[in-house]
Formats: sequence, C-alpha cells, structure tokens
Amino acid sequence: MTGFTLPRAARFTHDHMRPLNITRDLPSVADLIELCFNTTIDRDGQRYVQQMRRAGRDNAFLRWANRAADSVSMPLTGYVWEEDKKIVGNASLIPFRKKGQSVYLIANVAVHPDFRRRGIARILTQQAIQHARDRKAGQLWLNVRDDNPGAANLYQELGFSEHSRRTVWLSQSDLGPAPVPPGLTIRSRRREHWPLQREWLEKAYPPEIAWYFNVDWRNFAPGFRRWLYLLLIDMDMRQWSVFGDSRLHAVLTWTPGYGSSESLWLAAAPDADPQAVKSLLQAAGRELAFRRTQRLDFPSGPLDEAIQSAGYAPTRRLIWMRADGATR
Repeated sequence: MTGFTLPRAARFTHDHMRPLNITRDLPSVADLIELCFNTTIDRDGQRYVQQMRRAGRDNAFLRWANRAADSVSMPLTGYVWEEDKKIVGNASLIPFRKKGQSVYLIANVAVHPDFRRRGIARILTQQAIQHARDRKAGQLWLNVRDDNPGAANLYQELGFSEHSRRTVWLSQSDLGPAPVPPGLTIRSRRREHWPLQREWLEKAYPPEIAWYFNVDWRNFAPGFRRWLYLLLIDMDMRQWSVFGDSRLHAVLTWTPGYGSSESLWLAAAPDADPQAVKSLLQAAGRELAFRRTQRLDFPSGPLDEAIQSAGYAPTRRLIWMRADGATR
C-alpha cells in the first residue's frame, strides 16, 4: 500500500502532550478553538463549537465515540497540550475513506495566545502526522486560511505543499430585484446539460478532495430512476442552468443542509461569462429566499467578483495542502 512519504519524525513523549480524551476534553478543546479563532469563525464554525460542548455532556455519545473514533469522519481523535491541568494546545485528526484507502485531515490546530512561539503547534502537528503514518494512511491533508502565512510556512516545513485555494461563500439576506440581462436565459437544468455539468463539477470539486465534500454526483444526474431514488430517501434538490450566446455557461445545484446553512454546487465552464454566473446565483437566491443561508465552496479565482456581486460574502479563503509524496 502506498502512502505519503514525509520524513520520519521522532516519537514524541513530551510531558505536556497526550492523546485527546473524548470523555473529558471536548468542552475544553471547544473553548480553546473559540478563543483562537474568535475573529474568523463563521456560523458553521460556531455551530461546530456548540456541538462539541453538547457532545461533551452526552454520555451516550461519548460511549459511542470512544468505539468509533478512528472510523467515522468526525474530529474524535487527536492530541492536546496540557499545562497546569489546562488544555492550551490541540490538533485534531479526522479520518475519511477514499476508494478503500485511509485519508486523514489534520484540523483544529490551535494554541492559546499565552503559550505561542514555543513550538507547541509544530510538535502537535508532528504527532498527528505520526498517528496517520502508524495507521498506514494513504493521504494526509490539512487546510489553512490564506491570511495565516505563519501556519502555512510551518506546514511547508513539515513536508506539506499547496494543492489548491478555495473560498467558502455564504449568501446574504438582502438580495433585491435583479432582472436577467438581455442575452441570458435561466431555466431548470435539462437532461442534455448533464455531461458538461458533471465534467465541470469534477474540475471544481476534484477527485483528490472529493472525499471531504461527501457528495455523490450521480444524485445530480437526470432520469426517472434517479428521481425515484431521491424521492425514496427524501432528498430535495433543485438545479438551474444559464445560457448565453447559444451556449451553456453554468449549472447550479441546491441541496438541503442540516446545520445553519445549505449547500450550493456550482459547475461552470472554464470560460464562463461572470455576468451569467452572477445572474444564475441571484436567480437561485431569490427562489431560495425562504430557506436557510446558502453555502458555496468554490475554487478561488476569476469568478470571485461575480459570486460576491451576486450577494455572497467570503467567510474563509483556504489553502488546501497535501503531504508531499501522497498518493495521487
């Protein structure tokens, strides 16, 4: 089995570092994450922190989590740094599966402001790397905000390299009237749009990181059988296309969410007209005005201005990084 090839690190047995103890550490880790990321945390992040605190008080969940820590895609595994009986550092590990291979995402690397510049983040991250190696992970990933160059440099020093940059957008509530410009047509997605839609989806959400989004593109396909399947699993979905100059520019799919936001999936031609994308997002936003906030994760680049002018605010711009030598 092939896997990532980071230089082998020493085994870390630092007195202040230990594995995360799910039964007692979750509330303290939640407090630390909230403190460290208080200026950048979005609504989904706030919900995540609240869920962590609730989970720490749920005995049934804690019993289940202790058995499932390395098999479910949740941050139930990791390492903490403790001084004077206070957790001041954390690094979480989230396991995923990709074609039968283990994939780990390092997340929630946080150090209390009073304890920074002591190498704690480095040691915790190195231990997380070793944890993934010991479990024969095929790939190891992390992401970091693009306005945190210090952390990005640390991860590069530890053997990670940049794979892509992505922006997480959230819809705003003040969408006003926005007539579709002449020359553009917005309509429901049609059967003949699917081949291009799938090709563009796989470029926007490439297979290397598709495990993170946990979405099956086959559910977006047309056809009675697929419609019946979605009906049986009670999955609502809406899809729209935008045309201009006698060609398809983009397809947008809405799927319901179960948190504070719902998902949009944008499939756009490489040379899509930004005005067409803007109009498509605005039309969908008006139709979805009664729903919760819409969340769009999309590669940073030429369409940023169109997405923002359509009424979406960037909440995070993330650099996705992969351990050098990871299976491609």
